[in-house]
Amino acid sequence: MMKNKITVLGGGSWGTAISKLLTENKHDVTIWIRDCEQAALIENERENKKYLPGIILPASLTISCNAEDSISHSDIIVIAVPTQQVRLVLEAFKHKIDRKAIIVNLSKGLEKNTMLRVSEICSGILPENKFVVLSGPSHAEEVALKMPTTVVAASDDENCAKIVQDVFMNEYFRVYTNSDVIGVEIGGALKNVIALAAGISDGLGFGDNTKAALINRGIQEISRLAEQMGADKLTFMGLSGIGDLIVTCTSMHSRNRRAGILIGKGYAVDKAIKEIGMVVEGILTTHAAHELAEKLSVEMPIVEELYAVLYENQKAALAVEKLMNRDKKDETDKE
Repeated sequence: MMKNKITVLGGGSWGTAISKLLTENKHDVTIWIRDCEQAALIENERENKKYLPGIILPASLTISCNAEDSISHSDIIVIAVPTQQVRLVLEAFKHKIDRKAIIVNLSKGLEKNTMLRVSEICSGILPENKFVVLSGPSHAEEVALKMPTTVVAASDDENCAKIVQDVFMNEYFRVYTNSDVIGVEIGGALKNVIALAAGISDGLGFGDNTKAALINRGIQEISRLAEQMGADKLTFMGLSGIGDLIVTCTSMHSRNRRAGILIGKGYAVDKAIKEIGMVVEGILTTHAAHELAEKLSVEMPIVEELYAVLYENQKAALAVEKLMNRDKKDETDKE
């Protein structure tokens, strides 16, 4: 495999874990961290104690808050910042990024005010660069410990998807390819929304039956919206669909589920976010998904009730009551 020069934008848990993986795959990797003090601390200690404690980073991994030189010479740029920061970061670095560099996105969400997917943000700022989204059931903590993990690399350009497959894949990180960028992005973004709902269910004291129902009906809502946007329904049977949804709804590694648990227990949304201490993508994505569903006239009752809980001060218990007392339907109804 050819050695690539790679810059990872963002030093959260996932950006750090992927930087470690790519360095161990023998690539020349620089991870850009906005906070220079934090970057220096990680560089000296070889550990990201804030986001990925206990994981020692390879000596050959470069950590920098001033990565312009690395960015301008990179074959691959990996986006690992929260979705709401993607536009800001790409605008700041767009003149440094070579037009031949492949953009690989790890962020899972929709931009709040525009309702845009990350691929759409990228195409507006870097129209000549090829884009790949990497998504699937992949907790950073487990990837950093080399636990077997499978993900999907989706791109409109089959060759680019295969390049990313080769660059990222190793004995514990298996990568499949897919051409359905819309489906993979929507699956990755909206699973965080359903995970919030699953967490709220846990916080309310409900059990496995309730969570299984949320996962199953949640994937129906996600695929219904995505199909309306042009996605392939089969994508939601895959890693970025039901695979990612299961892991995010059931694991305590999931910050969305953990935030949901707190909200279910009665925490205010702001207090729950503060308690988690990291970005909870699902909260802003719920806002964007709600607007998108209205715009496209797609019925998404779980999203609708979650939106009411997060943004209209509706009690979580009332949301459950309203979902359970909806009009009778056939399971295969499109709505």
